[in-house]
Amino acid sequence: MPTFAAADGTELAYHVRGEGESLVVLPGGPMRASVYLGGLGGLTTRRRLILLDLRGTGDSGVPVDPATYRCDRLVGDVEALRAHLGLERMDVLAHSAGGSLAMLYAARYPQRVRRLALITAIPRALGMHATAEDRLAAARLRDGEPWFAQLYPAFEAWAAGTGDFDPVFGPFFYGRWDKAAEEHDAHTDEETNDDAADGYGSEGAYDPPATRAALSRLTAPVLVLAGELDGGPRPDLARRSAEVFPNAEFVVQPAAGHYPWLDDPEWFVRRTVAFLDADGACLP
Repeated sequence: MPTFAAADGTELAYHVRGEGESLVVLPGGPMRASVYLGGLGGLTTRRRLILLDLRGTGDSGVPVDPATYRCDRLVGDVEALRAHLGLERMDVLAHSAGGSLAMLYAARYPQRVRRLALITAIPRALGMHATAEDRLAAARLRDGEPWFAQLYPAFEAWAAGTGDFDPVFGPFFYGRWDKAAEEHDAHTDEETNDDAADGYGSEGAYDPPATRAALSRLTAPVLVLAGELDGGPRPDLARRSAEVFPNAEFVVQPAAGHYPWLDDPEWFVRRTVAFLDADGACLP
């Protein structure tokens, strides 16, 4: 397992899977170990995935200063990884909460980003959030599922802020609630550093006006991929985040939830590779 040192001396780990050109992958959670990403549905057959374990997660070390879990401060870790890999410019794929980290990195180091793929990313770094109605509208799309009637009332209370999150809500986050999804969901808690997650988006992490201004000048092509059934972000929220970038492609994966590489691996890999391998501007 390869490691490198962050600027503050924290030892960070990353995992290499697959062959081909390097693709740096930033996990979500926030602060969830990269193991949940697996091979991203088979993307390893086309790209060499560099999956970063953010500080305090997975095989990476715990920092002395917990304030360094803040999203804007993690940008330095991503840049340290790039330098360690010896990449002048790099392709970056970020999932979920990792999308905000990727946006902040692209805003600070635009010359280092060749292509950026944002996968079901809630754009908190842009000052845009998934609302309770977003969550509930997406959840109601699942009303034909056998588990819906039992889970929806508690899910509604959580989304409205009057109830607690319950691990049994897992089916709402996957396009297909099958054995593979159940197994994937079962490891969420053990793979996530809750203390670090609390610090990730803490006060001062984001400056939306400055980030929007910087990203409006980003020349690198950007893919914003949303899941049709995902509540965070819903496709409309993802589309509005794509409008911030001057060279962005927005696409909705049919019947997909928050983990689209599990719902339809072939569709996800085909579409992602088409973006990563495209010459020049984004595909129409």
